[in-house]
Amino acid sequence: MTGLSRRRLVQASALGAATLFTPSIVRAQAKAIKIGILSDMSGPYSEATGLGDVIAAKFAIEDFNKQHPDIRVEIISGDMLLKPDVGAAVARQWYDQEGVDAIFDIPHSAVTLAVNRIAQEKDKVVITTSAGTADLSGKWCTPNYVQWTFDLWANANGVVRGLMAEKADTWFFILADYISGHAMANDAAGILAKMGGKDVGRAAYAFPGTTDFSSYLLQAKTSGAKVICLANAGDDTANCIKQAYEFGIPQSGVRLATLVLQDYIVKSVGLGTAQGLYGTMPWVWNMNEAALAFADRFSPLYKGNKPNFYHAGSYSAVTHYLKAVAALGADAAKASGRAAVAKMKEIPTDDPLYGPGKVREDGKYVHTEYVWQSKTPAESKGPWDYFKKSATIPADQAFKPMSEGGCPLVKA
Repeated sequence: MTGLSRRRLVQASALGAATLFTPSIVRAQAKAIKIGILSDMSGPYSEATGLGDVIAAKFAIEDFNKQHPDIRVEIISGDMLLKPDVGAAVARQWYDQEGVDAIFDIPHSAVTLAVNRIAQEKDKVVITTSAGTADLSGKWCTPNYVQWTFDLWANANGVVRGLMAEKADTWFFILADYISGHAMANDAAGILAKMGGKDVGRAAYAFPGTTDFSSYLLQAKTSGAKVICLANAGDDTANCIKQAYEFGIPQSGVRLATLVLQDYIVKSVGLGTAQGLYGTMPWVWNMNEAALAFADRFSPLYKGNKPNFYHAGSYSAVTHYLKAVAALGADAAKASGRAAVAKMKEIPTDDPLYGPGKVREDGKYVHTEYVWQSKTPAESKGPWDYFKKSATIPADQAFKPMSEGGCPLVKA
């Protein structure tokens, strides 16, 4: 078990008892479809994913059962502790002993890879709603896997396209010196070059351990770039935003963009400091009436907090998987995860939150993306009202083309 103690496995796989949705007309002997939400329940991504993704998945099941009361659906949740060995151990137990048919969420690409191998071996399903590496539906794609919600290439593509439309064509990148940091910067720079823009410089900082970004920000300001782009995440992004504001960089007219934008980042630094920040997100809680209705349903169960695009993505992904189960037949879906994923690719996607789209041959769910800019405090209408739409990226332009992804499932 790769050194994983039984206590930790129990902690990871049994945070709560499975929730069972059993319409009264269902025959007692019918086998249930079982879903597992494998997330970060206790670490740095727990606010953005975690319990909120479980709540959203339960909503999807409730709504599905209104249309399909004859199909029983169970849900179980667990904490993978952001460790591939823990995630793999939980997945194996769920598939082998708990009867789980499909695992969702997994906000960690390395954990996703570990779980994916087991799902392919067991012919089960994995659908990630919060793992960002584009290669998961590229060179690492499998017939049992779907990548929902977003990826880091799409984030870069959206923000570059959005700002290039505003003639912001010279960019300086501040990046964390690790694989994802360089990958994000390279993706954005490549898209920028194709659109006629220019990468005027980069500054890579040591990770972890860097908290003072002043020298990198001053270097970026001196470059004369119209955009300073942050290829990092979490606390590093928040610290860069705060220190850029202290140096007066966004106030001077330089655009500040991040390749990983999240509501909680703006919340943590304050709207006054984050105002003017650009980034890509597929969904915001108050973007339309359907989003507002979902937020009203969600917030009372999540300490009053508004849902983010991961939470909405959990609802969307579970909804489409269950539609595929209904179309294929529950017994056939339980018998083969590959068949369930193939049916997901066959059926066009459409739900109240993410709208129309499709799951491509490579397992990428493609949909409309949006570029957002943080509001000024004067523009905000209240708590959590952080963003205004800057650009819309159509689904056929939002994600890396299959021909460039390297997925072996894609026919030449």
